[in-house]
Amino acid sequence: MIPTIGLEVHAQFNTRTKIFCSCALRFASPPNTLVCPVCLGLPGVLPVLNREVFRLGLRAVLALGGTPSKTIRFDRKNYYYPDLPKGYQISQFADPLGHGGFVEIAVGGKTKKVKLNRLHLEEDAGKLIHDQVPDKSLVDLNRAGTPLAEIVSEPDLDSAEEAYAYLVSLKAILKAIGVSDCDMEKGHLRCDANVSVRKNASDPLGKKVEVKNLNSFKAVKQAVQYEIQRQTEALEKGEKLFQETRLWDDARGRTHLMRSKEEAHDYRYFPEPDLVPFSVSQEDVERERAALPELPAAKKARFMKDYALSEYDAGLLTEEPKIAAFFEEAVRATTDAKTTANWFIGSIFAYLGAHNLNIDQTRLTAPLLADLLRLVKEGKVSLQAAKEKIFPEVAEKGTSPESVMKEKGLLQVSDDKALEGWIAQALDENPKVVADFKSGKETAAMFLVGRVMRKSQGKANPGKVQDMVRKALQA
Repeated sequence: MIPTIGLEVHAQFNTRTKIFCSCALRFASPPNTLVCPVCLGLPGVLPVLNREVFRLGLRAVLALGGTPSKTIRFDRKNYYYPDLPKGYQISQFADPLGHGGFVEIAVGGKTKKVKLNRLHLEEDAGKLIHDQVPDKSLVDLNRAGTPLAEIVSEPDLDSAEEAYAYLVSLKAILKAIGVSDCDMEKGHLRCDANVSVRKNASDPLGKKVEVKNLNSFKAVKQAVQYEIQRQTEALEKGEKLFQETRLWDDARGRTHLMRSKEEAHDYRYFPEPDLVPFSVSQEDVERERAALPELPAAKKARFMKDYALSEYDAGLLTEEPKIAAFFEEAVRATTDAKTTANWFIGSIFAYLGAHNLNIDQTRLTAPLLADLLRLVKEGKVSLQAAKEKIFPEVAEKGTSPESVMKEKGLLQVSDDKALEGWIAQALDENPKVVADFKSGKETAAMFLVGRVMRKSQGKANPGKVQDMVRKALQA
């Protein structure tokens, strides 16, 4: 079976106010406190397009290699749901903000350009709350009117792995250009997956199933994998598939039917009469094109060239703009790109993940990181102690690495006389291990190194201890 996948991504714009009114955008505000007659859909009010939404949307179209439409129109997408106060959603159908473009992905050592169909602007609906009052659903309209960019890919993806890589690349681009912070926990990035399978490449595309309720990249990957398997098994049994919308159940790891899939005509799209069509000037296009920063793909290639990093390492370091900027600042301070990259990909990423922090939410600075790397390079502190005992305190409190080292008594001992004393004791106390080494058991030496480290309470220079233990055993 051949899978075919397309993704629809909704990204919330980084604006202070909503798309058609001046209501503020603030996460986790008390219900229905960020509303006005416009976003409540009250009679006699008119929407006005937020200029910043248009500007950021145009920037996104250009960054994704798309073509801005010459005329911008809005449409009404008509459907009823309790969290949609007007009974319709202002969106774009006939004339989106931009057409085409692509997102480049790398999977299994191969690169691929995933074509985009369109990027259009629309308003979000509100939110239903089901768990506060028994047997009742409540409506919070704070999100009603939140500005969204809907980015629709062509059905160019062939696997769950490609879908995951597409989302990672798209997120990196949107964050790099300042269009969205893409925080899925706050609902700033949402994704629906369209999945179908067919027996042969020459066959027409299979029945499209749209999967909703995907709240993480991991969920997208798992849902696509599940849906491919479900549809494949159904076709192999001779069962008929239907175009439908399904929900992803994260707890059970499966999809279940939500409703039969609507077609575009079911929404009765028609032009939004309260928003006048307008033209996109070449001046607008060129201004946003000039404002584009270095995009992740170009930054990744530069990191590989300038810092001699692997494609994998460079990719990790350029996914987040703040990480990439901090890394370059740190390299200027340490003058050692490879070691700095290893620290980022290892200890720094682990710390940020464990504490659910962004790099700018820590007290770590480039000079502090450079000081810590210097202590390790000079042999004043072991790499293990630097990573496990010094770095967390530096990141949390902004304390100088040298102060932490002295306060915790972590100064590494490299003095030959002190090391020789601990080594002599270890050899005298473990004659059988010494005999094992001399009979050809190489691992015995590492046991003795461990004994020396214990005697020194972890302060002995481990690299130097290894060399000196082997010399003592071979004497």
